[in-house]
Amino acid sequence: MKIAYFINSMEGGGAQSPLPKIVRALEKAGAEVRVFALSRRNGLAIPALRAEGVEPIVRDGGEKDHLSALRWMEQQARDFGADVVWTSLTRATLLGQIAGKKLRLPVVSWQHNAFLKPWNERLLRWRVGASDLWVADSAQVAALTRDRLGVAEEDCVTWPIFAADPSAPQATEWKAGEVLEIGSLGRLHPAKGYDFLIDALALLNERGFCPNTDFRIRIAGLGQDEADLKTQAAHAGVDQVEFVGFAEDPKAFLASLHLYLQPSRREGFCIAAHEAMQAGLPVITSQTGEMPFTVKSQEVGLTFPVGDVPALADALENLLSRPKDLARMGRNARERVLDRFSLEKFDKIGAEIVSRISGLTAS
Repeated sequence: MKIAYFINSMEGGGAQSPLPKIVRALEKAGAEVRVFALSRRNGLAIPALRAEGVEPIVRDGGEKDHLSALRWMEQQARDFGADVVWTSLTRATLLGQIAGKKLRLPVVSWQHNAFLKPWNERLLRWRVGASDLWVADSAQVAALTRDRLGVAEEDCVTWPIFAADPSAPQATEWKAGEVLEIGSLGRLHPAKGYDFLIDALALLNERGFCPNTDFRIRIAGLGQDEADLKTQAAHAGVDQVEFVGFAEDPKAFLASLHLYLQPSRREGFCIAAHEAMQAGLPVITSQTGEMPFTVKSQEVGLTFPVGDVPALADALENLLSRPKDLARMGRNARERVLDRFSLEKFDKIGAEIVSRISGLTAS
């Protein structure tokens, strides 16, 4: 079976980072997979994919030339001799559904995010039957996919998009006298909620909170909100936050921390927070996407309602007041994700999906 796997772009992070493990799982199940991107964007995902043995084919085009992109998809799938069109993210899905119909191929479509733009949601709901199988990256997204798109339960499979790596670099234990290193990985975009974080730090300053140790917060990512976030922090008198740009080696970045933050407005699976737990870090995260299911115990981290700035401030105050507990919590967090998201479980679901697709291609 040949799977033509189409994704929107080669922008760093997000839906691109788990691609190598997805490809490997499908290959282990007997499929041949080729990855195609409709546009390059910043191209920061390409080196990481190549390092993992995945060579993407990237279209030389933009984000609004949909007819040209559709023709390119059809030609690439035809040249590859694809048996299946697999799509990731909305643009690739809507165009892939059309290409699949023209080529008379089954279409499998990922759903990654707990949020869809209203127009995209309407289009996907209208076109829902054009995908033969929907794959959700988390329990919450699976429920939302069934509810908002009207996907039948039997046509939606949940495949958590993360497989824990026991060999990933580990964070080192905080020691008295050290600066306590806190960090986050994510686009500088409203979805990631970094404005909530700045407001929470400002609230701690208003409360007169004075932790026993110096701390700093490094946010690794690029995006449209960088200037606004820096301005917000300056006006609020928050000087603990540093914007350090794109992390070319996210695993090394995580291993340099003692605590991880994910204050997002919305997420699907949230790979970065799970990778932080894999690195032996406790996490403070908003209650969105997969995270409330993973961080079920205060022994691995703390959660707070989305957008609840006082609750986020409370969580920060709680853990900053007891830095000696972070390493123990981090060990618990690592055990949690290694057990819940093992590579064996990841590959098993991938094999089940390939088996199901085989039935589609035979029909």
